Amino acid sequence: MILPKVRDPRFITVRRGGSLRDDDHHLLAIWAADCAEHVLHLFEQARPNDDRPRHAIDLARAWARGEVTWWEARTAAGHAQAAARDLSGAARQAAYAAGQAAAVGHVAAHELGAAAYAIKAVRAAAAEDEREEAGRRECRWQRDQLPGEIRDLVLDDERLRNELCWFVFDC
Repeated sequence: MILPKVRDPRFITVRRGGSLRDDDHHLLAIWAADCAEHVLHLFEQARPNDDRPRHAIDLARAWARGEVTWWEARTAAGHAQAAARDLSGAARQAAYAAGQAAAVGHVAAHELGAAAYAIKAVRAAAAEDEREEAGRRECRWQRDQLPGEIRDLVLDDERLRNELCWFVFDC
């Protein structure tokens, strides 16, 4: 389970009855894209000729700038997920991170999926005895990238959903 059964109104836009402002929604998408792009090289090393995850990250940012619809970004998310299908390890997790980032325009709470899969990618790429520390470093890097406007929201989301489904935000 990635999302709880009852959706957090802080991740639902105001026009849909929640409290998330468009500016903050856009910041969530940009931060998720930053998290995914930070590990994208792990996918590109395995599949240098497959641009689907990179395209998904680009469309996540384009959505945040108002240049494409959420539908276009979400479609790219599906293609990034498909790029992961026959892979394993770090490359697979990195492609998943890209897909989650591109889905933020559709469902803001995917922001945590991009971050979590990026941490999982870094862990998978590290030597077995270094995986936990590598994940903690990635988690700290991600937190350092958080814009002040959404920092408390994301950190609280990490706290609430870490034990529910991710188990990676213990940095």
